[in-house]
Amino acid sequence: MKSIQPKSLQLGRYLVSPPIVLAPMAGVTNAAFRTMCRRFAPDLIYVNEMVMAAAIVNRNAKTERMATFGPGDSPRSLQIYGSDPVTSGEAVRQLCAEDRVDHIDLNFGCPARKVTRKGGGAAVPVKPNLLRAILRSVVGAASPYGVPVTAKFRMGIDDELLTYIRTGQIAEDEGVVAIALHARTAQQHYAGNANWDAIGELKAAVSSIPVLGNGDIWEARDALAMVAQTGCDGVVIGRGCLGRPWLFGHLSAAFNGEPVPDSPPLGFVAQQMADHCRLMADLLGENNAVRDFRKHTSWYLTGYPVGGEIRGRLAMFGSLAELDDLLATLDPAIVVVPGGERIRRGHTNGPIRVVLPEGYLDDLDDATPPDDAHVMALSGG
Repeated sequence: MKSIQPKSLQLGRYLVSPPIVLAPMAGVTNAAFRTMCRRFAPDLIYVNEMVMAAAIVNRNAKTERMATFGPGDSPRSLQIYGSDPVTSGEAVRQLCAEDRVDHIDLNFGCPARKVTRKGGGAAVPVKPNLLRAILRSVVGAASPYGVPVTAKFRMGIDDELLTYIRTGQIAEDEGVVAIALHARTAQQHYAGNANWDAIGELKAAVSSIPVLGNGDIWEARDALAMVAQTGCDGVVIGRGCLGRPWLFGHLSAAFNGEPVPDSPPLGFVAQQMADHCRLMADLLGENNAVRDFRKHTSWYLTGYPVGGEIRGRLAMFGSLAELDDLLATLDPAIVVVPGGERIRRGHTNGPIRVVLPEGYLDDLDDATPPDDAHVMALSGG
């Protein structure tokens, strides 16, 4: 496979090559999952689960745990959500002053109803002055510590209210070092196809900082196709790696012009499942890990022709020992079905009705922060 030679991604003192980033996903991209991904490509950017700026400032115990990194995390990348410039800036100042992060990513793309109805997430870019104030505050707080700031966002609220070009230009103006576009609207949610043409349009409009593309990268060849079609400077991987942490190794090989391995046989997959769950047990305790890992079993087995009975039992297993026993019943020689890599994982629902605060669109120049301080955990996928 011929190398496409994308630009490296400079994040502060870290040079990321090839420029591949794990998208933060709530309930997924914790330290255990990041460790699994690093097995296959150790030098990429693996972003932690998203946390709320107000929760950082208020020292919320759960958020403190979520924002903790292990010795293998380098750089320590954390995505935060905030729609108040002062609170967002203070959260980042604390994180940087306490040497808890090496990279901050800001989420302006979450389409969840509980977020947008308070004017947060994907709703923020609708208000360009508020967006600018948040970015200025966060970059100003991070800059003295040499911590780079990036931002991730969607195309807009819907096809009638597209904001991605303006959002990228504001981010560029305010000192953000790179931006990523999930090429769907909030209304689209996760349905349909990502609009890669929008990534190309954003790349053409923002020339001084890297533009990364996100959306519908299920295999390594998709990443190459996205870069070739759009000219983007790198890729962000979300749902495509669910149950497939080895995808990052495949992506690195493709970007470096090396042969891309075939999808692994089921015996290899089973070993990764066992290892992943044990890493989660080290992080969360066995009982919590078992409950949390059940959703991963479906993702790991996607595309492999195993029976519904074993899938059901894996979705209900109650201990590490039981997981081992169930995995031992799988035929290790089974391979993925043709096209199995492209079976969609994670969220597939949409379109949705995007709920905004009453009167939110009446004055788009308004920079008043919305009242969303009660929202404590969001999806960054």
